[in-house]
Amino acid sequence: MKKRWYDYLWIASLAYLLLGFFNILFAWLGLLCFFIPLVLSLVKGTKSYCNHYCGRGQLFSLLGGQFGLSRKKDIPNWMKSKGFRYGFLIFFFVMFFQMLWNTFLVFAGTHSLRQAVTLLWTFRLPWHWAYHGTLFHPGAAQFAFGFYSVMLTSTVLGLATMVLFKPRSWCVYCPMGTMTQLICKAKNHNTK
Repeated sequence: MKKRWYDYLWIASLAYLLLGFFNILFAWLGLLCFFIPLVLSLVKGTKSYCNHYCGRGQLFSLLGGQFGLSRKKDIPNWMKSKGFRYGFLIFFFVMFFQMLWNTFLVFAGTHSLRQAVTLLWTFRLPWHWAYHGTLFHPGAAQFAFGFYSVMLTSTVLGLATMVLFKPRSWCVYCPMGTMTQLICKAKNHNTK
C-alpha cells in the first residue's frame, strides 16, 4: 500500500516531545492536537483525525506493531466500557482545568512560575533547562509546562497500554477520541 503524507505524522508527535524537552514553549504546538480533532469531528461528523491523522496513534502502531514492542493482547473489557472512558475523560478535564487554573494564577501574579513537568499528575520533574525567560509573560511558560505535562503523561499512559495490550490500545480511552466520538454521535443524531 502506498504511503500518504499523513502516514508520517508520527514524526511530528515524536518531534513535539523532543522539542518540548529542550524548549518548553514548543508545548504550545500541542494545542493543534486538541483543536484539529474537535474541528474535524464538528465539520465532518467523523473520527477522521483518529483514523488517519493522529501522530501519537501512528507512533504506537509503529513501536508496538513494526518494532514488536507490544504483547498484542486484547485490552480488558473494563477499559473499553463507557464508564471507564467517560470517567477518564472527566478526570482528564479536572486535571486540564487545574493546569489552566495554575496558569491563570501565574498570569494574575498570585503564584510564581513553576519550572516543572508533572508526570502522571503526581511526580514533579524539574524541567528548568527548558526555559530561560523570553519576551512572553511567565504565564505563557506556565501554560507550556502544564500542557507538556498533560501531553507527556498521556504519551506515557499510551506507551504502557501499548506494551501491555495491542499497539493502539490508548485510542480506546483517549480523551480526545472520546470527545470526538461524542461530537460525532451528536452531529450524526441531529442530521437524521
